[in-house]
Amino acid sequence: MAFKVWINGRLFDKDDAKISVYDHGLLYGDGVFEGLRSYGGKVFRLEAHLNRLWNSAKAILLEIPMSRAEMARAVNETLEINGLEDSYIRLIVTRGAGSLGLDPNRTANPQVIVITDHITVYPEQLYRQGLEIITASTVRNHPAALNPRIKSLNYLNNILAKIECMQAGCMEALMLNHKGEVAECTADNIFLVRGGVLLTPPTDAGVLEGITREAVMELARQAGREVREVPITKHDVYIAEECFLTGTAVEVIAVVKVDSRKIGSGAPGPITRDLKERFHQLTRC
Repeated sequence: MAFKVWINGRLFDKDDAKISVYDHGLLYGDGVFEGLRSYGGKVFRLEAHLNRLWNSAKAILLEIPMSRAEMARAVNETLEINGLEDSYIRLIVTRGAGSLGLDPNRTANPQVIVITDHITVYPEQLYRQGLEIITASTVRNHPAALNPRIKSLNYLNNILAKIECMQAGCMEALMLNHKGEVAECTADNIFLVRGGVLLTPPTDAGVLEGITREAVMELARQAGREVREVPITKHDVYIAEECFLTGTAVEVIAVVKVDSRKIGSGAPGPITRDLKERFHQLTRC
C-alpha cells in the first residue's frame, strides 16, 4: 500500500509528495520536525509533541502557518486515511522556498508536512539481548551555537556520530557535550541505574527534552523509584548497574556494553525490563 502524505492541507501519493528544491529546509536545514508514535490509532502524547514543535519553531523565529488544533487534525486525518493504528509519524515544518541565500526574509510559504508510516529501529532480538554502543568522537552541538533542545532539520551532528558507530559495527553511539559530560545518543536519551536510583543527564547538558524520557521518569517515580537529573561522565556509564535508552521510535531498550565494557551483568537488568513493560502498558492501554 502506498501511503498518503499530507502537505499544506492536501494529500499526495508517496511518490508524488514533493516540495521546491529552493525550499530552505532542503538548502540549509532551516526548519523543525517532530517524530511521534501512534498505538491503536491514538497518537501518544500528541499535545506534548506539538508543544515541543512550536517551541522549536519559536526558537528559530519560524512561524507555523496553522494552529495546534489544525495540526492535530491533520495528523489524525492522515493516520485514518492511511488505515494506520500502530505507526510512526513525522511532522515537518520548513522555512519555505526562497532564493539561493541565507536570508530567511526572502522565503515564502512554509511547508507543513505530515508523514505516517511504519518504522523498525532495531531487530526484536536486540530488545531481548540489549545493545552494544560506543562513544563517538563527534561532540554534541554546543548549546550556544545550536541548542540541542531545538529539534531542527539540521541533524548533521547526529548523523556524523551515527556514521562513527556504524563503522564500528554498532547501531548507536554515546555523544558527549563540550564539557566532556554525557549528553545523549544520536537519536535517544540515556539512563543509568546505580543503587536502584535512575540517573539521566539534565537538559542543560545538551539533550533533547525527550517525550519518552519524560514518560519513563514519570513511570519510575510512580513505581517508587528515585530519579535524578545529574551530570554524568563516561566513568559513571562504565560502572553503572544498568543502562538503557529511550526515544519515540526505539521506546525503551537496554544497553549491555559501552566501549567494550560490559554494563552490569551484560544482559538487560531488572529495572530496565520493568520500565520497558510499564511503558508498553502505558502506550497500549
